[in-house]
Amino acid sequence: MKTRAFILTILGAVGLAGPAWAQAADVFPPLRREATMKLAGELLAPRDFSVKPENAVSPFAPPAFDQPDPEELRAQREAAAAAAAAGVVAKPTSDRGVLEKLAELIVPSGIVRLGGREILLFGQKKLKVGDRLTITFEGSDYDLDITAIGANTFTLRYNREEITRSIKPGKQP
Repeated sequence: MKTRAFILTILGAVGLAGPAWAQAADVFPPLRREATMKLAGELLAPRDFSVKPENAVSPFAPPAFDQPDPEELRAQREAAAAAAAAGVVAKPTSDRGVLEKLAELIVPSGIVRLGGREILLFGQKKLKVGDRLTITFEGSDYDLDITAIGANTFTLRYNREEITRSIKPGKQP
């Protein structure tokens, strides 16, 4: 009996104090929300933008944007004329031209045959068929593949171009 009385007392106390513990509502009453809802409706309404005139120039793609700058063209012509006057040879532009220039710079010291495979020697460096040789030429790095090594020759590939050179400089393969 004492337990029932205790429980009823606690429930009565909670019942009286319950409204004091209630949390305030998260949503405002409709009259207070009306101004906010009106503003939201105005912001979400679709707008009619003015039509762009046909002669308007886009700042992202102005006319003749892809054309070279006249000052840049003049500077290139002057540099080419100065190089021609000084006797400077222009850089090769094709893969074949690049490969021919690079092949002139590659001078192996010999060939060794080990275990049925030819090895191209560059001092202490040993390269076999399939190895890659990186050459720095006029400030750029070029990767050349060794595709064949013969008794007196070796073949280099740059991109899709190949060239065969003699091990002894000045001799034709």
